[in-house]
Amino acid sequence: MSSLSKKYIMALTGLVLVGFVVGHMLGNLQMFLHPDWINEYAYKLQNLPYGLLWIVRLVLLVTIALHIWMAVLLVIENKKAKSGGNKVKAKIQASFASQTMRYSGIIILAFVVFHILHFTVQSIHPEFKEMETHLEGVGTIHHVDKKLKAIGEDHVHDVYSMVAIGFSPKFWYVSVFYFISMALLCLHLSHGISSMFQSIGLRNATWRARLDKFAVVLSIAVFIGFVSIPICSLLGILPYQDYVADWAALTSHAH
Repeated sequence: MSSLSKKYIMALTGLVLVGFVVGHMLGNLQMFLHPDWINEYAYKLQNLPYGLLWIVRLVLLVTIALHIWMAVLLVIENKKAKSGGNKVKAKIQASFASQTMRYSGIIILAFVVFHILHFTVQSIHPEFKEMETHLEGVGTIHHVDKKLKAIGEDHVHDVYSMVAIGFSPKFWYVSVFYFISMALLCLHLSHGISSMFQSIGLRNATWRARLDKFAVVLSIAVFIGFVSIPICSLLGILPYQDYVADWAALTSHAH
């Protein structure tokens, strides 16, 4: 496989992952609306027809694996080129983001695994699995889901409380890890998005500065969007803070 092919695969998989990150952030920002919004949103994702959720998960898993594989191959290739005796006299100035891509990637991967265990699998806090809530039909896009009404159920997983508790002062270290990971993710994005355009031949001399600025602006927006939730949770200023489930009662019941 040529270097150009590897870079193309890196760019295309990176594009898919950037789309997922932005979509995930927008979904998370529903925490600032009535709890029904994110609770119903999570319910609908979990109940997508035709196994679409698992298809999406499989696509993301393959995309991440390909992205990491191409990154490793390119790093090995670059090391071989440097040790081959053909040294460039004029050293190209590299940004901090580009120099730390491999390290930030490893930490981001570790965070993704932890994040899945924390909120998706809920193995770190099994009590999260017991969180259920009553949909009030307030502010949601389609009000209370028709399927829930039809089967006489309007109780769904209480994602709002789970996230608020997961980032509460009691678990401040989770928020710290989250902040660091999101900062590294945005550094990764700021360089990766710019490189992606270059790999697919869209970053010429005219558009270079514009695309670099776009990458930085998008990365900052993503960072603010993601960290705003744990910050507000730590400070106890999330909307509907009184709605959050009683963690003490939940854990005492679990034990």
